[in-house]
Amino acid sequence: MSTLRDLQAPGCLLILPNAWDAGSARVIEDAGAEAIATTSSGVAWARGYPDGNALPTRVLAAAIAEIARVIRVPLSADVEAGYSDDPRAVGDTVAAVIGAGAVGINLEDGAGTPDLLCAKIEAVRAAALRADVDLFVNARTDVFLKQLVPAERAVEATIERAKRYRAAGCDGIFVPGLADASAIRAVVAGIAPLPLNVMAYPGLPAAAELRTLGVRRLSAGAAIASAALGRARSRVRAFLADGRSEPLFDDSVAYGPTNALFPRS
Repeated sequence: MSTLRDLQAPGCLLILPNAWDAGSARVIEDAGAEAIATTSSGVAWARGYPDGNALPTRVLAAAIAEIARVIRVPLSADVEAGYSDDPRAVGDTVAAVIGAGAVGINLEDGAGTPDLLCAKIEAVRAAALRADVDLFVNARTDVFLKQLVPAERAVEATIERAKRYRAAGCDGIFVPGLADASAIRAVVAGIAPLPLNVMAYPGLPAAAELRTLGVRRLSAGAAIASAALGRARSRVRAFLADGRSEPLFDDSVAYGPTNALFPRS
């Protein structure tokens, strides 16, 4: 089985769908995904919590374990900002996620300082070393997504943060909200040799162009989970309105083959 590092080697573009529970992960794997990531929002919503570092870490670890049990491809866990501002606590959380079966994580800066994320990355790297796991640490910076700096400084600030996160021990840089081709090209050049991860976003170039630009990882983010929930809501509204059965079965998975995807033990 290829590792997350192998799948993001120079010249590769890993297209990474994001799951939110064991069922979605197994269906995604069956559809042909070479690796699977979780979406923090989808995982939180499926367990009755809002996105945004609100999910209890024991619930997160349990969700990762459920997913890891049913898939064989590499699994990367979105751990948001680590659910704490204490780097040691973040290290403990990631140790639990590693124990649950993840071989990669996303760890974000968000509104926190680059200094804080650097300290968290160092703690995470130490936790992976203790566990003797080759953990792929994907450092997410929200410079573009949350407009942390003026637009004219966004590329420069992203590269500055990426260099600091690399020095702290990250393996890749995730820049959600980065969609302009010229900006992507500049970030790829500025963070080399780290692989750049972008997220599905309106206006983002298609995979073939992203590969040419040097992007090595494309994540779906919350898009698949959001689409599934949106489709479910529209079907429910229609069913409540007229009680018709036929529309409920449009594009649905077949019970027998889907049930057969899952192990009994």
